[in-house]
Order: sequence, then C-alpha cells, then structure tokens
Amino acid sequence: MKQTIKQVIRLAMMIPLLVQVARGQVSKQAATEAINQMAGYIANTMLDEQGKSRCDYNLTEGSWYPYEVPWHTGQAVYALLAAYKQTGNARWLAAAKKAGDFWISLQIKDHPRLKGMLGAVHGDDIGDSTIVFATISDGSPGPYELSRVTGDPKWARVATAAAQWMLNNLYDSAKGICYDNVDLVSGEVQKEHSPFWKDKKDQTLYDISRPNTEGWIFLDAYQFSQKKEFLNAHLTLSNSVVKLEDPNGLWMQFMPNTASEHSFHPRFNLWYAESLLQTWKFNGNKQYLEAALRTARTYAKAQQKDGTIFYVNYTDGRSPDRSSVTGSAVAMAGIVWIQLAKAGYSEFLPYIEKSADWIIRNRYSETHPDKNLRGAILETRMRNRNGKIWLVNRDIGTSFAVRFLVDYLNFKQTNK
Repeated sequence: MKQTIKQVIRLAMMIPLLVQVARGQVSKQAATEAINQMAGYIANTMLDEQGKSRCDYNLTEGSWYPYEVPWHTGQAVYALLAAYKQTGNARWLAAAKKAGDFWISLQIKDHPRLKGMLGAVHGDDIGDSTIVFATISDGSPGPYELSRVTGDPKWARVATAAAQWMLNNLYDSAKGICYDNVDLVSGEVQKEHSPFWKDKKDQTLYDISRPNTEGWIFLDAYQFSQKKEFLNAHLTLSNSVVKLEDPNGLWMQFMPNTASEHSFHPRFNLWYAESLLQTWKFNGNKQYLEAALRTARTYAKAQQKDGTIFYVNYTDGRSPDRSSVTGSAVAMAGIVWIQLAKAGYSEFLPYIEKSADWIIRNRYSETHPDKNLRGAILETRMRNRNGKIWLVNRDIGTSFAVRFLVDYLNFKQTNK
C-alpha cells in the first residue's frame, strides 16, 4: 500500500500543465496553432528515428512502450497528411513519408506462407508473435492516403499486397467475417483459439473473428487496384456489420466491448461507424448511414458536459469509469459527427463544438517540463500490472485530434 501511495503522489506531480484558453467557439487561429503544435509533437517526439510510433508513454517511469505499432504509426501518417494539406507545411509531409516507409518495411518477403503479408504484431499482453488483422487495417488509411497525396504508389502497393493476403487467408464470405490472428512464425491462421482469450477454452466464432471493416482496407484496396473481389468483400463485411449492430449502435458481441458488464469501448464502435460512412459515401446506400447514426447518438450520450469521453462507458445507465480519459474518442466521435452533420444531422453540432473546445483545452503545454509530452493531447490509460499502477499517455489521442481539427476547420469554412 505504501508503494501505491508513493506512486499516486508521484503521479500527482506529473499532472499535465494544460493549455489555458477561454471558453467559446474555437477560432481558425487557435485550431491552426493546435494542429501545428500537435503535428510537431507527432513528427519530433512521437515518431522515433526509424519513423515508427513510440506509442505509450509511461507517466511514472518516463519511458515509452510499444503497443500495436503498425496501426499507431499508420494513423500518425494519416494525421500528418491532414496537417500538411491544411497548412502546407512540408515538414509534415516529410515526416509522413518517413513513417510510411517504416510501415511498408514490415512487409514479409521470404516466408513460405506469409509472403506479401505485413508483420504487424500486436505486442503488449499478446506478445510479438501474433499478427492481428486490425493492427494492419487500423493503420492502413495512412499509407493509402500517402500514395494519393504524393502520387507515388509504393505505399498503397504494399498495403494492397497485405489486403490480398488477408482476403485469401482470413476472409470468410459465407460467414461474413475475417479471422483476427495469424501466427508470425508458422503463418497459421488461428481459427480455433485466440490469444486474446487466454483462459477461455471453448471459444466461439465471434471470439476468434469479426466482420472487420476497421480502416476499410478492402475498400481502399479496391479503389487502388480496381479488383472487384476487394469491393465484394468490403460490401459483404459492411452488410454483416449492419446486421450485427444492436439498437444502441454497438457491437457488444466483440471485445473490447464487454456484454456481461454492459460496457463499451471508446473507439471500437466508432471504427465501424466511420467505415460505414465510407461505404455510404461510396454507393449511397442509406442503411450504412443509418447504422452509423445510431452509433453516433450513443457516443453523444457518452460525451460529458465538458466534452470528455472516458475509456469505459456503460449501456445500463451507470456513470463511466473516470480512471482513463480518452482524447482519441473525443476526436474520433467528432470526425463521425462532422460527417453526419454534413449529411444534414444538425443535432450533432453542439457535440462537435464541445469536442473542438476540449481538444484545444486539453493539450499538454509546449512548455511542459517533460519534453515527451509537450504538445500532445491528453489520452490516459490506467491499468494495474503486478500490483503497480500502470498509467500511460497514449500517442493516438494526438493523431485523431489533428484529423478532427482539420475536419473541423473545413466544416466551419463550408458552413459559414
């Protein structure tokens, strides 16, 4: 207990010096300054010398820890490109290229079963020997956007090769799912047991697979390659996503939602909502728009009066667990709300403004005493490991916040 108290005291000393601003609508100047500061944090602090994301910064230790590096890096690329297009700052494009080059360096070229796949391991509790579908797909929008922005196809080509491997080996059209995990050493697709459920012997289909449209990698692969098989797979999975959605716009069958606890994850469902909006924009089918709308309304309820969204939220009326503050969800929900507002759903306008104000207000100061935090968005995750409080500030909050503020400025510009 004494050690825990010491850690808490030490943590209190590390409470961020946050940006001090007056309340009100976020100005173009304030948003642009925040975009550049956060892009600078991504380019100069978050990405290491190889161009890969450092991921989780432990606040009590002052150390970085990797966590699903490929998707965190891919989203950093996506954010830097959004900042570059908004500001014209060539430094953000250069950093995006460096990170994109790291991403494609993970391509497997000489394995008898995995050739063309990405060595995108999950890390953390799952270890470094398991490739995870979402670790690739969640990062894939960055490399595809990098090829679109630069006109160089090399990044999209590698992403599409990985998508092809996943289509051939992980996708089941009849079941409307993709299997989650692949063994990096053997190349075996894990169709019986997922390492995410270490203590669960009899695992079901939805323990080891899901209708994965996160990052819409098959749609991007189709638009890059024009191979119809990619489009067919994306639409089949999108239809499965719609079918499995509950009335709250959530997918409680799949972790990291927890049906038995009535708890839902701050980003997981938003990944599906964002992908469904991509599908709607592609083919105009309103079933995808309506499904995303249900998700967006649930997250509007989860947003607190001050704009905060916490890591663990509940569908049974309980207040959220306030131990972890999820800036990425504040931003990601805002990205989805803006798209819906553009579609005519003005009900989300107040929530968009709360997200913008929250992001401007909840950034670590540029003069923060810890250089590893300067300019980052607040994105805490608290867990307990071996009796020790494990508290990190996560990189992804900053990536999503940059994207949101760019979308916010463009939305405000076109809706004057």
